[in-house]
Amino acid sequence: MPTTFDNEILAAAIEGFEAQKTRLDARIAEIRQKLGGGVSSEEPAAAPANGRKRRKMSAAARKRIADAQKKRWAAVRKESGSTAAATKTEAAPKAKRRLSAAGRKRIIEATKKRWAMVRAAAAKEEK
Repeated sequence: MPTTFDNEILAAAIEGFEAQKTRLDARIAEIRQKLGGGVSSEEPAAAPANGRKRRKMSAAARKRIADAQKKRWAAVRKESGSTAAATKTEAAPKAKRRLSAAGRKRIIEATKKRWAMVRAAAAKEEK
């Protein structure tokens, strides 16, 4: 039996979903407030919920903040005793081993000798 949707049913569905959305938004706001009021990436940063305008920070202010944060991290790293140079040397892979010309020559000769023995054994079986 085919189901037909008239405008009244669709309007009622929209109202129901809007009510659910409102309840969910309220719950999300409560949880965010419990977490410390952090702004998520889903909310638009240009239009805060409380209607106030966001302050704009100058490039110089951003640079001062970044420099201060770098200074704090340098102090933390200094306390822990590890430096960037030490971690680089520990994480660096071993140098790749190289085959000398003499070693390569010995391998080639041994391979040729083995194949000569295989061919000789095959020729012996044919006879």
